[in-house]
Amino acid sequence: MAPDTHQILKEALELPAMERASLADHLLSSLDQPDEHIDSFWRKEVEDRVNAYQSGKMRAVSLEEVLLKYRK
Repeated sequence: MAPDTHQILKEALELPAMERASLADHLLSSLDQPDEHIDSFWRKEVEDRVNAYQSGKMRAVSLEEVLLKYRK
């Protein structure tokens, strides 16, 4: 890290928790840039899942079922 970055980090860590969370959210959001190529894959995945559900090839699962599976 550059010296300026170290100073910014030091000052940021002194902020109240809510301000640090807001700052972190803004920083992370700045990294999330749209990518049409990836978005097109996600659109196809969503369409495939909706079609599978509507045709009966896939069933819905409740949140409780999902959580129970991972609590075991």
